[in-house]
Amino acid sequence: MRQDRRMRAVRAVLVLLAVLSVALSGVAAATGLPSWRLTPTGVSAQFRGLSAVSAHVAWVSGTEGTVLRTVDGGRSWAAVGPPGTGALEFRDIEAFDADHAVVLSIGPGSDSRIYRTDDAGAHWRQTFGNPDQAAFYDCLAFFDPWRGLAMSDPVDGRFRMQATSDGGRSWRQLPDDAFPPALPGEAGFAASGQCVSTSGPFDAWLATGGGARARVLHSGDGGRHWSASDTPLPSSASAGVFAVAFRTPWQGVAIGGDYASPDTPGPAVAFSGDRGHRWHTPQQYPPGYRSGLAWRGGTVVAVGPGGSDLSHDGGHAWTPFDTGSFDTVDCTPTGSCWAGGVDGRVARLVP
Repeated sequence: MRQDRRMRAVRAVLVLLAVLSVALSGVAAATGLPSWRLTPTGVSAQFRGLSAVSAHVAWVSGTEGTVLRTVDGGRSWAAVGPPGTGALEFRDIEAFDADHAVVLSIGPGSDSRIYRTDDAGAHWRQTFGNPDQAAFYDCLAFFDPWRGLAMSDPVDGRFRMQATSDGGRSWRQLPDDAFPPALPGEAGFAASGQCVSTSGPFDAWLATGGGARARVLHSGDGGRHWSASDTPLPSSASAGVFAVAFRTPWQGVAIGGDYASPDTPGPAVAFSGDRGHRWHTPQQYPPGYRSGLAWRGGTVVAVGPGGSDLSHDGGHAWTPFDTGSFDTVDCTPTGSCWAGGVDGRVARLVP
């Protein structure tokens, strides 16, 4: 008799757990929020460079000359960085597939370099060495597998830009007069590899801070000419626009804040519907500093040391979905998103 009662009690508990499981699943489905699934990298480097190729293939770059590559969805990572570069910080990487990639190191003078690999990192060739001690390269971006741009902080009052038309195998400096005068103290932030971005075959944007106003510079002709627009984001020596991303040449979002005071409430995000000529502050926004930004179809994904957020309406309203620290994020055209950050943290977005 006692055994029957125990069995009935066990069955009742199992039924209750099943009902709770279904209910919780329904709540999760109703929120529609994804989550980050961490992948074991086996290193402690800080990753600010990231290039998502597919759901299976991604490259990350970071401190101590670290470049990692996965071809199995993050289950394993291989160290594939250029030899003899342990003193460099690789702050940006652009990969075209599982075998071909370009990586940028930052710093004054010769610390700013660009390398390219055509065999999955087995061999690298340095294709750019910064000859100017006053230049400091922050990030790079490509329009397609051949045409790309690499941006430096201002030199003699103008931003400096290198351009390539052969996939990063060689670089040429654009004329300084292609850019409007820089504001005193204005520069880019090498925080996520996203201070330069592209959309379509000709449009590019450059994110700035440090001056009296946080600005976004735009080129509609592949980088030959640039114009500047003010944003409503705060600007100081440690604040400004850290990342800019456009879904189309018309629709974009800029995000940032103050990295020295990351918990300062916003707004530190703005959206544009006219190629970045005018920027607008949303009524609802992420709670603090965010350094990385990417489009996942029609959804914007933002990351920073204080967490991750989503916007389903082009940056007008934001929903937090994770509290972990990430510095950069990238998504493929098919919606596979990866994020990277401190202590070797790399994650995939699921579902």
